[in-house]
Amino acid sequence: MAKIKIQQVRSIIKSTKNQKLTMQALGLKKMNQVVEHEATPAILGMVEVVKHLVKVID
Repeated sequence: MAKIKIQQVRSIIKSTKNQKLTMQALGLKKMNQVVEHEATPAILGMVEVVKHLVKVID
């Protein structure tokens, strides 16, 4: 499986509860934090939910 790096670029302060829980599930807690995950359909779906808060790095 391919790996993707996800970086948080916006704050989650005014996000919905679902988006906050998704960010927590991805392992993102702080601004500019980068995490690496396998590119599974579940992870890609989570990234799609919070696409306005994160940036995918190659």
